Amino acid sequence: MSTASTQTNTPVAAIVRVLVVDDSAYVRKMVTQMLSRSPFVEVVGTARDGLEALEMAEELSPDVITCDLNMPAMGGVRFVQEQMARRAIPIVIMSIANRAGEEVLKALDAGAIDFVQKPTALASERLLDVADELLEKVKAAARASVRIVPAEATLAGPLQPQRARVGAGAADIVVIGISTGGPQGLKLVIPRLPADLPVPVAIVMHMPVGYTDLYARKLNELCALEVVEAQEGQDVSAGTVLIAPAGRHLIFQRIDGRVVVRLELRPLDTPHRPAVDVLFQSAANVYGARTLGVVLTGMGHDGRDGAAWIKAKGGRILTEAAESCVVYGMPRSVDEAGLSDSSVVLEQMAAAILERI
Repeated sequence: MSTASTQTNTPVAAIVRVLVVDDSAYVRKMVTQMLSRSPFVEVVGTARDGLEALEMAEELSPDVITCDLNMPAMGGVRFVQEQMARRAIPIVIMSIANRAGEEVLKALDAGAIDFVQKPTALASERLLDVADELLEKVKAAARASVRIVPAEATLAGPLQPQRARVGAGAADIVVIGISTGGPQGLKLVIPRLPADLPVPVAIVMHMPVGYTDLYARKLNELCALEVVEAQEGQDVSAGTVLIAPAGRHLIFQRIDGRVVVRLELRPLDTPHRPAVDVLFQSAANVYGARTLGVVLTGMGHDGRDGAAWIKAKGGRILTEAAESCVVYGMPRSVDEAGLSDSSVVLEQMAAAILERI
């Protein structure tokens, strides 16, 4: 069954041209000011709702769109769907998302590549708290490949390739790090792992607090494996996929012959919490050479240092190939450090994992 997806590479211009979409005039003004701090970003237009944004996107051809979710006439999710059907443009959702995150995940499923959470629903200067995050994500979006995963691809079912014979090089744990493009990307990997997977899987995905449990439940509906948000003291067992909760590092501890989850605030000096580096280092310390690390799409270099720990213990690393990444940042950092054993396109990653366990 074909798993082809629609992918459009956004050209990187000297100046990133942005369309700002929000029903609040105050927010449009503030977001424009926040983005205009950078000499490499230009706000070329603002729109009050999705309908107006569709017209302006066609007229202005922006490089990136920032978009609220809750708007009159046409909300953010519908706008993302309509815009992607017309022309794939990188869209960064910026919203308070007051419906328990459902709308955020729908927008990401529809093709939005990232999300910035507004610190308040009120028209206040607290919006400035996310200025740096917004700028970083808009600049990354301008370099991103917009990847739309069709429903038939996410529901393709488990792959059953020939498994390698379990031996000295086999894995006892699969640890995965992913960021920008993660919610869609994981849907091309985890549902393709079989119910009888002989090892546990643990995932760090950079998401705001409050979204990982909902995402785990949504992903679980597509999978033969059990997908859950990791809980303190939970056994790490085969057939279970653990997603680190936003705001806590996921580490492992061996107690009386079994391995359990520990959720920690420390270390405090990581750019992200949870951090891929922390998960990978912990896995290497507990599972040693029988650790398989997988670094997927995302900006930055989280996972590079952790991959070095896994390699130092004799474990192996897979990285997502540039051509399938939404943002070829995290995998690139591992590749360029000489730590990757194999670079694999996302559609083949599940098969590559199975071949190594």
